[in-house]
Order: sequence, then C-alpha cells, then structure tokens
Amino acid sequence: MLTKVGIYLVVFAGAFYLTKLIFPVLRSSYWRWRKKRMDNITPKLDHMFLEIPLARLMAIDVLSPIISAALGFVLTRNLWIAAGFAGAGLLIPIVVIKLLEAKRRRKFAGQIVDGLLILSSSLKAGLSLLQAIGELVEEMPPPISQEFGLVLRQMQMGVALDEAMINLKKRMRMDELDMIVTALLVAREIGGDLTVTFSKVINTIQERNKLLGRVKALCVQAKMQGIIMSILPIAFGMFVYKVNPGFFDIFLKDSFGRGLMIYAVFSEIMGIIFIRKFSKIDV
Repeated sequence: MLTKVGIYLVVFAGAFYLTKLIFPVLRSSYWRWRKKRMDNITPKLDHMFLEIPLARLMAIDVLSPIISAALGFVLTRNLWIAAGFAGAGLLIPIVVIKLLEAKRRRKFAGQIVDGLLILSSSLKAGLSLLQAIGELVEEMPPPISQEFGLVLRQMQMGVALDEAMINLKKRMRMDELDMIVTALLVAREIGGDLTVTFSKVINTIQERNKLLGRVKALCVQAKMQGIIMSILPIAFGMFVYKVNPGFFDIFLKDSFGRGLMIYAVFSEIMGIIFIRKFSKIDV
C-alpha cells in the first residue's frame, strides 16, 4: 500500500514538475501566436476604418472557437465533430473580415463613376485638384469619402499626389482604380487636361461594367445548371436510401462497392469543381 502511494506521489510530482516546465513555454508560444494573429487582423480593420478595441477584438477571437465547439457538441454530441467546429471557429474572424473587405470594395467600385463626375465638374468650375478631392470627400458617402479623405490628409501633410494615389491603389486593389490612378499620373506627367482624362475613364468604366453585366447574365444559366447537376445525384441517393435502405448495402459492405462509392464521390467533387471553373469568366 505504501509502495503504491509512493509511486503515485512520484508520478504526481513528475507530472507537476513537467507541467511547471512546459506551461511557460506553451504560454509564451500561445501569446506569440495570438500577437501575430492580431497583427494580421488589425491592419485590415484599419484599412476599412473600423475602430474595434484590441481587448474586444481578442475576446471575439478567443470566444469564436469556444462557441463554435459548444455549438458543434450540442448539435452532434460528438467530441471529434466539436473539435472540427472549434477549428472552423478560428477561421470565423478571418472570413468575416474578408467578406467585409469584399463588400467595401464592391461599394467603392459602385461609387467610382459618381466620384469622377464630381472631380471633373469641380475642375471645370476652376478648382484645383486638391480642392476637387475635398469636394468629393464632402459630397460622397463612405467608403469613397474615407479613402479620398485619407488621400487629402496625406497631401496636406506633404505627401506627393503620386504617392498618395499609389497608396490608395494598394489599399483597395481593383482594376477600375488602377485605371484611374494610371490615367491621372500620366495626365499630370505629360500635362494633359484632367477633365478630358476623367471623361474618357468614366466612359471606359461604364462600358466595362456593361460588358461585365452581359458576361454575368450569360454565366447565370451555366451556374444554375451546374448547381442542379451537383445537387441531383445527392438528392437522388437520399431519396433511394429513404425508400429502400438496403439498396446501398453493396456499396457499404462489399469492397468493390465501396470502391465504386469512393469513385462516385470523387467524380461528383471533380464535376462541381470543373463546372464552377468553366462557368467563371474573368474580364
């Protein structure tokens, strides 16, 4: 009895000592990983002019996998699935930020033509480019007013227009803005009329948007056919299994049947990938 107690004490003391040695290393690694993760997230929020306190952002980032794991366990009562939900919860803040960035970029793209019209009309009224940008900032809603407001502040602090516009292009990353910045810089370098340049850019963007609209309309039918063809085998299999559960026994119990099932699933996945690939056209 004393021997067993001694063994337990030795094991407990060893486990306690190892935990005391490993815990600081794990804690240090965790906080380094957490800091690196926050350093990747916070600049993206700053670019979208979203002010979220760091403590709240960290709380959201910590609670996302915990809540996801709890939800997965409540729904399935399976620890492995709950662990999978926890892993997916780690991706939630990143996915949300990417969705917000995409939404902001789409909204900015929809405001570009109106913003160029304001710039062009302001220049025709005799205002300087700096004053024209100020008019755009005052009259347009976010996000274009925020982005050009930052350009205006940088120029007022002594940053060259070329550098400020290139910074804007890096922040937003869209073809229309690349076209505007390139045309603006070229016009300033060779001494062209900015109002004429803006008019040509506006016409080019409008024609491009019309072409994109036609392409998207033509792709809708292919995408719908792809969705239907992707869902049909799954729906048919579920219907057959519900009507006659024994129909799939050969696919589950026989090795050749399992091979056919794996081939069918692989073919279904590849078909979905190819349909999505062929129905997407970049213009």
